[in-house]
Amino acid sequence: MDPLRQHVLNLLAGKGARVTFDEAVADFPPELRGKLVNPAPHTAWQLLEHMRIAQSDILEFSRDPKHVSPQWPAGYWPKTAEPPSPDAWDESIRKFSGDLDAMRELISDPGKDLFARIPHGEGQTLLREAFVLADHNSYHIGQLVFLRKLLGAWTS
Repeated sequence: MDPLRQHVLNLLAGKGARVTFDEAVADFPPELRGKLVNPAPHTAWQLLEHMRIAQSDILEFSRDPKHVSPQWPAGYWPKTAEPPSPDAWDESIRKFSGDLDAMRELISDPGKDLFARIPHGEGQTLLREAFVLADHNSYHIGQLVFLRKLLGAWTS
């Protein structure tokens, strides 16, 4: 695999100088997932779902010319501060991880030109979308860790 693709894959996986997604959500106490604490502007559920929705949008835009993005900003955030069911948290993590794997597969595919303009876009490339996704995830993973610290639920 060429070095650029490998660097992008590492970036998407969170390898390097930050906490990974899996570390940020691991063993998050269920009773704290919908708790809002100052000065954090969002609950853990809101952050997790926002990350999932935004990542799904970036992935689908990158591979599907018929994809329609959610309405900004309301379509990118969950409607509730708490998970709507006991299984919603785990389902969101599962979907997030699956979409991240799918983006990594796109980047890994030597038949995909990372520099080619996405035909249905406005100048975006697959490389740019991978960078946007990694940047967005990194920012919100940091928020999750900060929130866990505020809630007393971070042990690292």
